[in-house]
Amino acid sequence: MPSIKTAISIEQPIFEDVNVLARKMNVSRSYIFSQAAREYIQKHKNMTLLKQINEAYNDSQPDSLVKKMRPKHLNTVDNTW
Repeated sequence: MPSIKTAISIEQPIFEDVNVLARKMNVSRSYIFSQAAREYIQKHKNMTLLKQINEAYNDSQPDSLVKKMRPKHLNTVDNTW
């Protein structure tokens, strides 16, 4: 995949930590920043998906229906184990 150069401003302590980590891992600073961005983006996607799933489940069943289902579910589970 082609690379794109960019300039960013970061705090000095973060820059120093990235330098130390890059040396320890024997990789470039660019690699560290790229991996960090990739992980941050994936985390954001996961949180967005989780929020959507939670919203879907919260809207799907009224509380009264869930209360009616619980005893039947427990009975089904107890009988299968």
